[in-house]
Amino acid sequence: MYERILVPIDGSATSQIGLNEAIRLAKLTGARIRLIHVIDELSFALTTDAYSYRAGELLDLMRRNGAKMLETAQGTVRDAGIEADTALYENLDRTVQQRVLDEAAAWKADLIVIGTHGRRGARRLLLGSSAEGILRGASVPVLLLRAPEGVS
Repeated sequence: MYERILVPIDGSATSQIGLNEAIRLAKLTGARIRLIHVIDELSFALTTDAYSYRAGELLDLMRRNGAKMLETAQGTVRDAGIEADTALYENLDRTVQQRVLDEAAAWKADLIVIGTHGRRGARRLLLGSSAEGILRGASVPVLLLRAPEGVS
């Protein structure tokens, strides 16, 4: 069954839903989990617009936040008795989905588990969908978990 489950996280309630399901599956199959967080060009640009930081300061802040997010999630996984490691990437020249797909291949993941917002229509067009890009490009199974209405 599954031995290596890759879980992209972004700190949202939706990604927590994906993490919880990955933990459940790992308990059932004896799998290990790798948590990945990607600082990408889009999130960097949106954050730069929202705050008045210099680019270097902002990137440092995003690194610290990403590392803390991964550390918290890794603690949750380990508290469940599952082996876990983490990967933090700065991907300012590529998309989140490209980095996740590369990580899945390099780490030899058996499954990718992702919480998704399930956006439709104009919101999907404007914001894009990393989950959809991963689903379309993955060479391993992808489990998408849609958040209930009202969860972001």
